Amino acid sequence: MKRFFSSDYKLIKKSARELRRNQTDSEALLWEHLRGRKLGHKFLRQHPIVYKGDLTGLNYFIADFYCHETKTVVELDGEIHEHQFEYDQFRDEEMKLKGLNVLRIKNEELSDIPAVLNKISEFIKAIPGPLSGHTNSPPGPLSKALERGCPKECIF
Repeated sequence: MKRFFSSDYKLIKKSARELRRNQTDSEALLWEHLRGRKLGHKFLRQHPIVYKGDLTGLNYFIADFYCHETKTVVELDGEIHEHQFEYDQFRDEEMKLKGLNVLRIKNEELSDIPAVLNKISEFIKAIPGPLSGHTNSPPGPLSKALERGCPKECIF
């Protein structure tokens, strides 16, 4: 069974890598302002999040942007999201069940980058827990305990 999941992980990573290579203009624009800890937190782009695994394989989402230290997912919503509201709701609920904080930003909002960056910063500051509003601080004992409680395949 280990080999089965191992091949799933390889496929998931390949999908994420492909999305990073073919990012949208909106993703590229926001990434320029998130990369390199410019907001005080490390963000990854096109990051896979596994939400269910069984004998048929692994189910996963690929988040546009993900910050592990604050468990924050930032999703950019372009035109296609106007037609997949229910699917986006499903994704958000599954990610919230995993303890992730989801922020959706419409592509149109990117016309005011300072406001978007402020929105992300304020969203992160409002997250309850040991890391809310803190930057570059090591995780405390509570954070480590929460990490140990989540199976390794939850988020990789």
